[in-house]
This record gives sequence, C-alpha cells and structure tokens, in this order.
Amino acid sequence: MEFLTGVKQTENVGIREILDILEGDGEGGLIKVSGAVHNIRDMGEVAFVILRKAEGLVQCVYEEGKTEFKLKDLKEESAVEVTGTAVLEERAPQGFEIRLKTVKVLSEPDQVLPMAVSKYKLHTSLEARLAVRPVSLRNVRERAKFKIQEGIVRGFRDFLHDQGFTEIHTPKIVARGAEGGSNVFRLDYFNKKAELGQSPQFYKQTMVGVYDRVFEVAPVFRAEKHNTTRHLNEYIGLDFEMGYIDGFEDVMAMETGFLQYTMELLKREYGKELDMLQTVLPDVSRIPAVRFDRAKELVSEKYSRRIKNPYDLEPEEELLIGRYFKEEYGSDFVFVTHYPSKKRPFYAMDDPEDSKFTLSFDLLFKGLEVTTGGQRIHDYQELLAKMEKRRMDPEDIASYLMIFKYGMPPHGGLGIGLERLTMRLLDEQNVREASLFPRDVNRLEP
Repeated sequence: MEFLTGVKQTENVGIREILDILEGDGEGGLIKVSGAVHNIRDMGEVAFVILRKAEGLVQCVYEEGKTEFKLKDLKEESAVEVTGTAVLEERAPQGFEIRLKTVKVLSEPDQVLPMAVSKYKLHTSLEARLAVRPVSLRNVRERAKFKIQEGIVRGFRDFLHDQGFTEIHTPKIVARGAEGGSNVFRLDYFNKKAELGQSPQFYKQTMVGVYDRVFEVAPVFRAEKHNTTRHLNEYIGLDFEMGYIDGFEDVMAMETGFLQYTMELLKREYGKELDMLQTVLPDVSRIPAVRFDRAKELVSEKYSRRIKNPYDLEPEEELLIGRYFKEEYGSDFVFVTHYPSKKRPFYAMDDPEDSKFTLSFDLLFKGLEVTTGGQRIHDYQELLAKMEKRRMDPEDIASYLMIFKYGMPPHGGLGIGLERLTMRLLDEQNVREASLFPRDVNRLEP
C-alpha cells in the first residue's frame, strides 16, 4: 500500500533556486535542470545550449570532451534534463551559466519547426503566427505578453480579495442572454433553447444578495460578425459587482484602485517582461471623468469634428477623447459617464435628474473602451416600469426578477475586457495579439 503525502520533491532546480545557491560563493556544485532546447550556438569545441524554462532562458555551456553527450545528437525544441555546475556569468540571460556534464534527451521533435521561435522577434504576420499558435507561443516575446496578462488577472483577484469580494463561478450555458439582442450563440440543450452567456450580469447581481461583493474571471461569448482589430467572439471578462454603494462613482473608484494595485504589481514582479516588450506603465494615480455629452462637445470643439450620433460614441470619437485627455491632462485613461439610456441595458439606473441619461460609464484606455459599468436598478417596481417602457415581457426573465421581489441593496458593477486591456497596455494594434487562442468570425482552430 502506497500513500501520497504531498508535493513530490524533485532534484530538478529552477532559476530562482540556482540564484539562491550562487549568492554564497558564486559556484553551485553539481545541479540538475530540465527544460526545452530553445537554441544551439555551435562555436566549435564550445557551444552554447540555451534552455527555455517557465521563468526564462538559461545559458548552458557545452565543452567537447567535458560534456558526456554528442552535440550533433541534440535538436532545438527537444525536452532535456541536464546536469552541470552553475557559475556566475553576467553576460548570460539570468546572470549565470551551467557548465554541462551530462545531457539526457527526454523527447525530441519529429519535424523541423515551421518558424524560428528562438529568434528574439518573429518577423512573420499575425495570421502566420496564429496558424501555428502552439509553436509561436514558445517565442520569448510572445510568452512575455501572456505573463503580463497573468499579472493583470492576478492583480484583479488579489486586490478584490483584499477589498472583501468573494470569487464566484457562474454558468455559461443560459436560457437567455443578459444583454438581449440577436448576437448570441444558440444551443440545442436537450431539446431546449439555450445560449452561450454574453455576460454574467444576472448571476453576479444575484450573488450581491448573497455575499455583498463578488467577482468573476471567465469567458464571455458574443456572436457578432465583426472582423476588426478590437473584437473577439470569445474573450475573458473581469467582472465585479458590489452592494451598498452610494453611487456609481464607487464602482469607478474601485476600478481605479484595481488599476493602481495592478500597475504596482507589474512594476514589482514583471519588470523583465515589461523591459522585453518595452512597455511603459501608465500613470493611474488619478483618472479624469467626463460626462458623455460633454466629452463629445470637447472633441468636436478641439478637433473640428461634427457630432454625428448624439447617442453613442464612434470608434473615431473614442480615439479623439483619449487623445484629448492625454494632451490636456496627461492621462491615458478617462471615465466617460452618463451614457444615454437608449444605448444602455434595461437594468441600468437612469439619472434621477434627467432620465435620458444613465448612471453608467465606460473606461477608455488610449482611446479604446476597455470597461463598461454603472449602477443597477435595485427596486422591483422601478425595474418592471422600465421593462414595460421597452415592451419587454417580465416572464422571459422571471428567475432574474425573483431576486428583486425579495429585496436587493443599491448596487453596481462593471465588466473589463482582459484582452483589450492587455492590448492597450502593450501598445499592440490587434486584440488577437493579446489572446492565447483567439476566436473570431474566421478562426476556430487551433
């Protein structure tokens, strides 16, 4: 009889452990390291074998006659386990190198790589990279993007936990989308009509009545036939909802706090990736807020642009609003508040001073909407009245309306598009650059 008692200890060491070992006398004795062969630079009697590990690249030195392995038998992208002596070397990627004694090949590729992932930059089109995504993601710069994205999600979770939020997990197969409309993926669910969720909106509002403050990190599905640089049909939503608010400004303040926390986290723990991608973190010490109608006026006046649509922001307007607040206030972010009621969902609370507008907002980052949020209607009769005005049948969403029948506190929340936020942070030009395996109108694989 065997019993498992916890994580199995391994002889293999990582980069951090090697650096800890070398802090003493600069030499680490015989160590064992595993990784993928990222690159081989043969200099004759000496060769540099670069291993790729989760934490980064490790330089290994192969010496003819000293390393018990034939260099010609080693291929790039082979998985290997090596032993050797670690010594300090300031010119190496991590500040040390491993003088190889043995190399054990665990597996090797059957074919030549479709692109040179060991190059610092992949000089290929985005489409070419996406076609062989499992391979192109091994490039160090491609990997760096998603380490930074990890930091954003980590910041979201850690910050909200600190603020008393509870993480929840809501269903993605639903009877009806929260946003309505025709942009839904319909399913045959055991001979019943179902959809892939456009938003966790109904469920996160429900859970405010349970935990007061909740958040979720999960996929969101939109069946929109867009083929633009800013749209995906499946993306990751960073959603939160908070109860007992004084106004929608509390939600904006919470998002500002999240951004401040996350930028500090990225600066502190993701500096290597930021440097690799030459990313300059934005100043989020203060974020301006402007009313929707005033934002349109400011852009129209400064850039001589006629206001074409008084009820929504066109992509060009968003860019100009971003440009305006960068030029006038040095801010890459701006909250645009009080969107017209006709352009917001039925559950958005109308402004009591002017019901043509709502107590809602978008957050623009370098001229791109990355967040939509606001205060929700929490009174049952008020919700029914607004639905009646929009000719909506309460029976269609009876399970959602149930929560308001039995009392709900004033509450509000938001949804952040993770890929859009990452895209803007890294100054990428296409949202697909910030998605591991993007899903759009043309792509379902890999």
